[in-house]
Amino acid sequence: MAGPRIALLAGELSGDVLGAGLMRALAEYVPGAEYEGVGGPAMEAAGLQRLAPMEGLALMGLTEVVGHLPRLLGLRRQLVNHWIENPPDIFIGIDLPDFNLSVEKRLRSAGITTVHYVSPSVWAWRRGRIKTIRRAVDRMLTLYPFEQSFYDQSGVDAVCVGHPAADRFPLQVDRVVARQSLELSLSSTVVAILPGSRGSEVSRLISEFAAAAAILAEGYDDTRFVVPVASEHLREEISAEFERHGLGERLTLVAGDAARVATSADVAIVASGTATLEVMLAKCPMVVAYRVSWLTYYLVKAMIKVQWVSQPNLLAQESLVVELFQGQACASNLAAEAGYWLDKPHAAQQLRQRFTTIHADLARNADQRAAQAVLEKLQ
Repeated sequence: MAGPRIALLAGELSGDVLGAGLMRALAEYVPGAEYEGVGGPAMEAAGLQRLAPMEGLALMGLTEVVGHLPRLLGLRRQLVNHWIENPPDIFIGIDLPDFNLSVEKRLRSAGITTVHYVSPSVWAWRRGRIKTIRRAVDRMLTLYPFEQSFYDQSGVDAVCVGHPAADRFPLQVDRVVARQSLELSLSSTVVAILPGSRGSEVSRLISEFAAAAAILAEGYDDTRFVVPVASEHLREEISAEFERHGLGERLTLVAGDAARVATSADVAIVASGTATLEVMLAKCPMVVAYRVSWLTYYLVKAMIKVQWVSQPNLLAQESLVVELFQGQACASNLAAEAGYWLDKPHAAQQLRQRFTTIHADLARNADQRAAQAVLEKLQ
């Protein structure tokens, strides 16, 4: 007897990792399941039959989406029509809320069970989206405990599964092993630079990040800079920017391994987003930068309902790490805030201890919990 057909849709690298973990966990319960949809290399390796490329789905900011709207609408129409004509037993949208919720709403109207994995920040801004979520999904899988409480109060079926990254990271990280694996000296000052995985995001941040690195290189002896890169194109862009500042020989580029990069570092300069969680789980002090177009910034600022954007601060509900927005996220400020953690080892150690406490609360065997929550809707 054939297993269930499970459709999945992820639009960026973090979603690809989540989707692959969920697929592997589902395979333990329903080994004959078939998977199709949109994902990246990790989901394909886990058995996804890809219907469309993942690249180009993740766009950052309201204004950045406009130029790609015809292509995105065409892809949405193509996927929705395919699944309505060939209904899966369940559809799982992974993150990418503006795209996935619109797909889920149409599929659910056609009688297809829908699950959304990774809550949009509806508790933070655009709270009116809760009505869309209520119509679009049969179940919401949240990563953080405070999100489930919000959905419980809003009448949406939600399950907190924890964050898979918290399960993958050890509570006590081994910085020595991480440095040895990257061929970095134990005596060097290592700065992790994480400018994001989206092309538009990297382009907005990398010049200031590299300039901040140049300032740190002048102020601290034997400084090394380690950058995880998501693609060959971004590798070239990042490398060129560091070369421009004369830092080519101090630079180590690592293919996509943000966890190892952050674990190796004394401090990190990080783009806001998923990377701030990984850096926190690596117990690495950080400064967070947020840059989008000015129009996007003012639109979001008018609607946002929370004080912070980075995961460590949101989870702690206090300002553990500095967040720099727009023009504040300049080289001099980034270098100064990174330098604070290098100059204050006791404060850095206290921050690592707070990160460890938060990590322990997030580790909940997320892949298995997510799989069980999906299977309950398959029954």
